[in-house]
Amino acid sequence: MSSFNRVILMGNLTRDPTLSSLPSGDAVCEFGMAINETWRDKNTNEKRERVCFVDLRAYKRTAETINQYMSKGKPLHIEGRLRLDQWEAKDGGGKRSKLYVVVDNFTFVGSKGDYDDGGRADPPPTNADGESMTGGNIPF
Repeated sequence: MSSFNRVILMGNLTRDPTLSSLPSGDAVCEFGMAINETWRDKNTNEKRERVCFVDLRAYKRTAETINQYMSKGKPLHIEGRLRLDQWEAKDGGGKRSKLYVVVDNFTFVGSKGDYDDGGRADPPPTNADGESMTGGNIPF
C-alpha cells in the first residue's frame, strides 16, 4: 500500500528562526509557527478561537532564505512533510520523540515591506512567474 505525507500550513512565526549547520555543512533553520482557527459557537453566537503550534525545519538554501527574511510574527505559507525523531533521553528518562514539519517549499505572505531585512540585501530573485529562484514563491 502506498502512503502520502504532505502538509500545507499558513500562519505566523512564533519565534525568530535559528540557523545552524549540520555536520555535512548544510544549513538547517528551525522555527515555530502558530496556526489560528476561528469559528462562531452556534449555541452562544460567540466567536471562538483555537491555536495550533507547530515546529518546523528547513534545510540548505531554503533554510538560509527563511532565516534571512523571516522573523517572529511574520506570516508564511509552507508546504512540507511530517517527520518524527526518536531518541533515548540522556538522563535515563526513557524514549523521547518530537514531531515536526520539514519545509519543502514556501511562499512569503503579505507585502514586500513585510520582508525588509533592514537593508542587508535585496529580496530574493524571482523568475517571470514571480516564483523565487531560491526555494519559495514570493508574491510581491
